Amino acid sequence: MKLKQLESFLGDLQQFSNPKVELEQYPTGPHIASRMLYTAENSFGDVSNKVVADFGCGCGTLGVAAALLGAEHVIGLDIDPQSLEIASLNAEDLELDINFVHCDVKNLGWRGRIVDTVVMNPPFGTRKKGADMDFLAVALKVASQAVYSLHKSSTRDHVRKAALRNFNASSAEVICELRYDVPQLYKFHKKKEVDIAVDLWRFVPPKDKLEVHHS
Repeated sequence: MKLKQLESFLGDLQQFSNPKVELEQYPTGPHIASRMLYTAENSFGDVSNKVVADFGCGCGTLGVAAALLGAEHVIGLDIDPQSLEIASLNAEDLELDINFVHCDVKNLGWRGRIVDTVVMNPPFGTRKKGADMDFLAVALKVASQAVYSLHKSSTRDHVRKAALRNFNASSAEVICELRYDVPQLYKFHKKKEVDIAVDLWRFVPPKDKLEVHHS
């Protein structure tokens, strides 16, 4: 599927009608979402025939993009049941089979690396400090191949240190810098649209030490 085609599918998805401030619900726009998943697939082969989880999936944009690019199985996780209802409708409209789960990513009870790839646009942590790092910590525990995530460019050094030092990621690289248009969804936004520089990161999870059995 071509990038333009992917972007146009994502542009037709329903988004939040009443976004919740405390959850930092900003939709992942089709421009960013399409580039994120297209890069994950075409530069790294991390989507097609893989098990992909979308953390804090909201209305399902990233998960839908993964399914459209041929993921074997997609799981979307979110703490907000209303978002998941919209996400389910979005998946149904495109006849995609995505498994949506209502849960708090931070308290995810998954054991071991049960997905190949995690994609996420985590809360930026402006309302609740450290929320984005909580998501990243869990993602690096459950993904076996890669984690793709968006973080404000102003936090680049902090994100790199946290990933490599605190969460033992094998690697952490900024693949590209994007402009994230946060529309005026909330009353406290003074401007019509706030445009923030965000980094698209690719993290490789820690390599689990293989046990050596001496015969």
